[in-house]
Amino acid sequence: MTGTTITRAAVIIPASNEAGYIGPCLDALLSRGVGSSCLIVVSANACTDATVSIAQSYEIAFHERGDTLVIIDSQIGGKTAALTRAESHLDVIGLGALPRVYLDADVVCSPHLIDKIVDALSVDIPRYATGALVIKRPDSRITRAYARFWEKLPFVKGGAVGAGFFAVNAAGRARWGRFADIISDDTYVRLQFAPDERIEVDASYTWPMVEGFRALVKVRRRQDAGVKEIAHRYPQILVNEQKAPLGLGRFAMMAATMPFAAMVYVSVHVLTRIGRNKETWTRGR
Repeated sequence: MTGTTITRAAVIIPASNEAGYIGPCLDALLSRGVGSSCLIVVSANACTDATVSIAQSYEIAFHERGDTLVIIDSQIGGKTAALTRAESHLDVIGLGALPRVYLDADVVCSPHLIDKIVDALSVDIPRYATGALVIKRPDSRITRAYARFWEKLPFVKGGAVGAGFFAVNAAGRARWGRFADIISDDTYVRLQFAPDERIEVDASYTWPMVEGFRALVKVRRRQDAGVKEIAHRYPQILVNEQKAPLGLGRFAMMAATMPFAAMVYVSVHVLTRIGRNKETWTRGR
């Protein structure tokens, strides 16, 4: 066991059939700086692959590091239900006041990210924190083009996007109750906080974008449906959005410097609005 034994944060990882991703995700947490001890909860939901057994194989390594790894294996599907089961576990063992890091199983954290997140959340006032998002280099040309344009959007350039990784302190978590069964949990949490309550620390995490045109359209439809759902069910939190608009002028400048990327982005945008998703949650890979 290395470092302090004081648990500084709870890292919650919902996982559904993530056998190809959960290993690198946990490897990155094992390789982080030695300044903090964490409770890591992998909340598996309706897995039919090796996700659970892979996660269980890391228990000794985390224990030797000074962390605690807990795997919750449920046959009840749904990401928000998985989040709720993990949070209930924190309450049962008396660690509900810890800062909470919500981490998708396909995300890879840089070594100092968790420590910097915990430091940023070590205040009594409500705070939301995330890292600098780095898109994993896509395999397909189409997704590379889409990602190139997307990462230049004003919303993304403004920071604190939180896609796949976000965290709150205890005062921040008090902003909402039990996770509702919604599509876009990350948007819902981010909009609980005003822009000046959201922090992007100077450490990164790597997030994969879905591969291929059809998958991009499918996931974009899901994202748009999630935003519409929040606007319908929780309109009071939209005041915290305050996204910088793209605008025709800025779009024209971006399109002039990367025409193929702009064409791909616009094509996905247009086709997103043709037809409807029949699913409430879409992985796209």
